[in-house]
Amino acid sequence: MTVTSPISKPMQRFRSNRRQRILWGIAWCALLLVAMILSPWVIGDDGLSPVLVQRNQPPSLVHAFGTDWLGRDMLSRSLHGMSLSLRIGLLAAGISALIGTGLGLAAGTLGGWVDAVVTWIIDVFFSLPHLVLLILIAFAVGGGTTGVIIAVAVTHWTSLARVIRAEVLQVNSSDYVRLSYRFGRSPIWIARHHMVPHVIPQLLVGLILLFPHAILHEAALSFIGIGLSPHIPAIGIILAESMRHLSTGYWWLGVMPGLLLLLSVKAFDWLGENVRSLLDPKTSQG
Repeated sequence: MTVTSPISKPMQRFRSNRRQRILWGIAWCALLLVAMILSPWVIGDDGLSPVLVQRNQPPSLVHAFGTDWLGRDMLSRSLHGMSLSLRIGLLAAGISALIGTGLGLAAGTLGGWVDAVVTWIIDVFFSLPHLVLLILIAFAVGGGTTGVIIAVAVTHWTSLARVIRAEVLQVNSSDYVRLSYRFGRSPIWIARHHMVPHVIPQLLVGLILLFPHAILHEAALSFIGIGLSPHIPAIGIILAESMRHLSTGYWWLGVMPGLLLLLSVKAFDWLGENVRSLLDPKTSQG
C-alpha cells in the first residue's frame, strides 16, 4: 500500500497551475507577436497617406499614437514598421540559428581541428564590437534589406553555437554514443540520430531568444541609415525621423513607436523564458 504524503497533492496542484500559467504565457505572447506581424494586412494603408490638416496631433481616441508632420497616423506607421522589422528579424534569426546549430554540432561531434577552428571563430566574433561588425558587414554586402539580413544572421549565431557545442560534448561522452562509435557508425550518423534530438530544446529556446536581438539590431542599422530605404516605414527609420521633431515638443513621434518596439522585444523575451520553463523537467511535470 502506497502512502501519499500530505504535501504531495498541494505540490501537484502547484505544478499543474504553474504549467497552465506557462502555457497561457506562451499563448498570449505568440498571439501578440502574430497580431503585430499580420496587422498591416488588417488595417490597410489608409493611415500612411499624408493629411496636412491633421498634422502634429497628440495621441487621442482618433489617433492613438498621434500624427506626424505630414498628418500620417503614427499607429498605422508604427504597426507597418514593426511588422516589417519582425519579419526581417525572424528571417535573420532563423538563418543565424541554422548556422549556430550546424557549427555547434560539427565542433562537438567531429572534435579535433574542426572544434578548434569553430571555437576560434566564436572567440573572434566575441572579441569584436558587435555594432561595428554589423555596420561593416552591412556595408560590405551593399546595405539595404539584404545587407541587414546578412549582417544580423552572420553575427548572432555564436552564443547558440557555444551552447549547442557544450550539449553535444556532454552527450558525446555518454555510453550509448561510445557504443555507436564501436559499432562503426559515422560521425554524421551519430550527429543525426543522437545529437540532434538532444539539442532540439536548446535550439528552440535559443532561436526564440535570438529574435529580440535581431529585431533591435535591425532597428539600429535602419536608425543610423545603413539598413532599409528611407521610404520604407521600418521602425528604425520612424525613430530616426522622429529625432528631428522631438525638440519641438512632439514627443509622441518617438515615444510611441519606441514603446511598441520595447513591447515586441519583451514579448519575445517572455516567450523564450516560458518555453524554457516548459522544457525544464522541474516545471514540465504537472
